[in-house]
Amino acid sequence: MAMTLFYITSAVAVFATVMMITRLNAVHGLLYLILSLLAVGVLFFLLGAYFAAVLEVIIYAGAIMVLFVFVIMMLNQGQKTIEQERAWLQPGIWIGPSLLALILFIEMLVIVVLDGGAETGHVVNAKQVGIALYGPYLLAVELASILLLAGLVGAYHLAKPIIKIEGKS
Repeated sequence: MAMTLFYITSAVAVFATVMMITRLNAVHGLLYLILSLLAVGVLFFLLGAYFAAVLEVIIYAGAIMVLFVFVIMMLNQGQKTIEQERAWLQPGIWIGPSLLALILFIEMLVIVVLDGGAETGHVVNAKQVGIALYGPYLLAVELASILLLAGLVGAYHLAKPIIKIEGKS
């Protein structure tokens, strides 16, 4: 049973990731990216890494997606962009992400109700995650945070209006 759920969740994650990469609009890609990250969280849960699953959902699907939404808002180009976003957010756009999210929700119900919350793999607790992140992977964690900061600063400077000083061109 756990292997079947694992393969279904893996297929959802791969499909959502491919859809995210192939979308031309940032909003559509963002929807599929959120679903991909949620599917990875379910995969962590199935493997017994409950703490990593919670971190995946809270940090990536939550906080970083909010960061992307802020960047999209900062890059707002006026009325033309508002009209374009309304055209992008037609009800039909939500069918694909909604179906994938429904599959993940049903899988989580199956895990909790039918399996009775039984462990599906080796349990990884918060202490083990902390030791790994602040031990051998400390440099990678710090480089990732610097990369995110650089992206935020770059987005700010791209969105900042150009101020002309009187008397200078």
